[in-house]
Amino acid sequence: MTRDGVFEAPGRINLIGEHTDYNDGFVLPIALPHVARVTAARRDDGVLRVSSRQASGVAEVRVVDLAPGVVTGWAAYVAGVVWALREAGHPIGGFGLLVDGAVPLGAGLSSSAALESATALAVTELSGVSLDRRELARIAQRAENEFVGMPCGIMDQSASLLARERHALLLDTRTLETEHIPFDLAPVGLTLLVVDTKAPHRLVDGEYAARRRDCHRAAELLGVPALRDLDGVGHDLPERLARRVRHVVTENERVTRVADLLRAGRVREVGPLLTASHVSLRDDYEVTVPELDVAVDALLSAGALGARMTGGGFGGCVIALVAEADVAACGAAVREAFAGRGFAAPECWTATAAAGARRVDHG
Repeated sequence: MTRDGVFEAPGRINLIGEHTDYNDGFVLPIALPHVARVTAARRDDGVLRVSSRQASGVAEVRVVDLAPGVVTGWAAYVAGVVWALREAGHPIGGFGLLVDGAVPLGAGLSSSAALESATALAVTELSGVSLDRRELARIAQRAENEFVGMPCGIMDQSASLLARERHALLLDTRTLETEHIPFDLAPVGLTLLVVDTKAPHRLVDGEYAARRRDCHRAAELLGVPALRDLDGVGHDLPERLARRVRHVVTENERVTRVADLLRAGRVREVGPLLTASHVSLRDDYEVTVPELDVAVDALLSAGALGARMTGGGFGGCVIALVAEADVAACGAAVREAFAGRGFAAPECWTATAAAGARRVDHG
């Protein structure tokens, strides 16, 4: 197709701060070099046409007819952004959008937010609509919440749109205040090792929504706007809700401590906090699966300074802070442990902090 512009946006890995974003808490993600790319061409017939290099089929609908449920599957993440922008009163017309995604699907690296963010940047810039990137993140989140039906927080879209190269993004999800904290491991001889466990990563099956309901119910019972507003964990709650609260409160504390350590250049000391986060997600939040737990145990036994699941859980990836000299041994340990348990072979790779969404042509 002819093109008016090409835009790309990255997936993300969350260093720490899991399931805190929808509790108005703190998160610390980095953007990945893996991106979703959207080639966009304006149309004058009011039709949105979406196709993909990775998937068969074409979604085609008049923009005035966009509504939740009208477009389903992967194309809903694209169509939902156009819908959310129009719902917010912005004059977005017809487009032809070709998607090319290199963010691994189902791995918890937020391929959906990458797709939403690239789409949001493309259609607003080419429509002459000027929006702050924080507002674009809110638009993309609304698309996923209301059009797709996934009740995610604001972290993924914010990371995809706001991140900087060689920095982690400290985000206050209540105020959307951000701080870019240096995160460049190579000069200190460290690596962020990612293990894609290949355990299917499915969040729309109700478990994610159930955890969110638990948190909102706990906040309601405790009389606070969100769990972010609690100072401690000794509250009179049903046992399950008390564990959910304990995770969110202690996870917010861990984010703050990791940010402090990174600012001070004490990167190695981050490791135990990553591991503590995993234990909390496993025991108090109950969002791990055997593949995630086995990977963490294998990494730690092979010398990783710290390891944790990343993303929403129930599958997906594990990250580990590893000395460069130990990367091969850590990867081998995970592969051996998985083979011994009869799990699918994992994929291991190293991650660096990349830049956020951008236009990649100058047409």
